[in-house]
Amino acid sequence: MTDQLPPDPNLSAPLGHLEGESPPAPDWFRDAVAAAPEIGRVTVKGARLETFAWGERGRPGLMLLHGNGAHAGWWRFIAPYLADGYRVAALSWSGMGGSDWRETYDLDTFADEIEAVAKGTRLFDAGMPVMVGHSFGCFPMLTEAGRESGRWRGAVIVDPPIFSPERRTGRRREDGRYAAHRIYPTLEAALARFRFAPMQPCDALYIADLIARESLKEVAGGWTWRFDPSLWARLALPDRAAMVKGARCPLALVTGARSDLMRPADAAYVQGLLPPGSPRIDLPEAYHHVMVDQPLAFVAALRTLLALWPN
Repeated sequence: MTDQLPPDPNLSAPLGHLEGESPPAPDWFRDAVAAAPEIGRVTVKGARLETFAWGERGRPGLMLLHGNGAHAGWWRFIAPYLADGYRVAALSWSGMGGSDWRETYDLDTFADEIEAVAKGTRLFDAGMPVMVGHSFGCFPMLTEAGRESGRWRGAVIVDPPIFSPERRTGRRREDGRYAAHRIYPTLEAALARFRFAPMQPCDALYIADLIARESLKEVAGGWTWRFDPSLWARLALPDRAAMVKGARCPLALVTGARSDLMRPADAAYVQGLLPPGSPRIDLPEAYHHVMVDQPLAFVAALRTLLALWPN
């Protein structure tokens, strides 16, 4: 006997009840997804990376960097609404999405991937671009931001896994073990197992359905996830506060007001690490995955931020 409640299927399997069917979507979302990106490949240290780009070359550059276990497609319903004024690019990190896996991973290599994709997608044509990094994507972004002043106009940190000293614990296994992905017999069965990490509610199931489908690949025996399950067993992170303080371009912070990853004390801690006067935007009703929870508000926040900052 246990008093523990069973897991909430709305959190642990938000797409399960759909039985493989795509839910209805609003016009704004369908229009964005219909704006097909330029799809390319860039090779960095032997790994071929999946790249997406939107907008005319020669416009100011904007690089969008996804989080852990995600892929470039997480920006497909965001980027078109920024591409009217920017040359926008996104990549799938090595070990994720449609990019190759590596034997080992490190932040310097991920930062090399940012530079190579920015060059390959012509983000530097109009001068210094801006980077936007969500969750894990903040760490390669901050590594790149700490390399050379004058290369990037600014970097936007979106709900990063940077925790206050009171909350820091050993959140990652250090023994090098990892579990291989399960193979699901059908696409419907795999979609039913999709969930956000950390788990959170999702009202926009049409977004969850899109990113879940693009997170899967067909293999012998069925379907499985595209990201490398061994990545975190092969990647070490340096001091996260030092990464923020070491940035050599202006920084801004965007947080989800209801995020369970970056809680209010964590957000206040990170804000205190930023240079004085750095902007912060807290998105109401957004959890950790702000582009999923409040996509249009996130677009509006980025548009406004980039119009006024950095000077």
